[in-house]
Amino acid sequence: MSYFAWKPYVPVAKRRQQAAQKMARLKKQGHPIEPVVIEGRTIATSFWGKAWCDNLERYSDYANRLPRGRTYVRNGSVIDLQIGGGIVTALVSGSEIYQVKVNVAPVPTLHWGAICRDCAGSIDSLVELLQGRLSKGVMDRVCQQGSGLFPSPKDIKLSCSCPDWADMCKHVAAVLYGVGARLDARPELLFKLRHVDERDLIARAGKDIPLAKDTPKAAKILDGGDLSALFDLEMTETTTSDIPPRRKPSKMSVAKQPPTPEPTPVKKRVTSKKTSMASTTESSRAAPASTRRMRKSIKPGV
Repeated sequence: MSYFAWKPYVPVAKRRQQAAQKMARLKKQGHPIEPVVIEGRTIATSFWGKAWCDNLERYSDYANRLPRGRTYVRNGSVIDLQIGGGIVTALVSGSEIYQVKVNVAPVPTLHWGAICRDCAGSIDSLVELLQGRLSKGVMDRVCQQGSGLFPSPKDIKLSCSCPDWADMCKHVAAVLYGVGARLDARPELLFKLRHVDERDLIARAGKDIPLAKDTPKAAKILDGGDLSALFDLEMTETTTSDIPPRRKPSKMSVAKQPPTPEPTPVKKRVTSKKTSMASTTESSRAAPASTRRMRKSIKPGV
């Protein structure tokens, strides 16, 4: 059978059996296995995954091979998918287990710098960036055809070990759709694939914002020369050496004052009842006799 002849059809059940055996051998050899698992009919659900698939479908060079690739990725034919810096390697189950390699050119430095400048100040955090919670302007700029973050056909080199002569075979198409599905869970792999750092978009966001808005500009601050010229004064610099040190008062310099004498308590004169009665008797004896007679003549109750 010729190399370019089509191999006989292999049922899906047998292909899955071959894939399971291949995966078991690779795991035994220590090779990490990351199959692409699609739940339902939708290949990608996040912003980055959908944007990758939309970018894939906008190029007419891939149009005739993409439908078969969607079928292959949905039925689990991509049994292993690894995304690294500038390269995607995969194993696809077909009539045999085929090896697929996709080389993606890095984003040019000037190209990446223009994207960062256009998105400056519009992305608040790395979490928002990776979750795709971006403004419409940022989304349009990142997804811009030819100058965005997603590769064009000239940036991609495809190869597959299958006998199909076309560069974009169904196995390669399945791998490219598998990249979109993988970006749902790990969107940072897109930046790794294009050899750029996603943190540059965040770092540029606050580059043009002043640190303190209330700080006066240098042109508005007058130095000593400006003040002397403005007020016609001769200003001298005062240093700490010109200021005499402050001396503490000595204990001997404080005059001792004599203590204030305490006031002498005034003694109150106490007269007893007997003394007062004796004085009264003496005074009555000293009275004249006429007075005494008058007192005796006066009787109480008259």
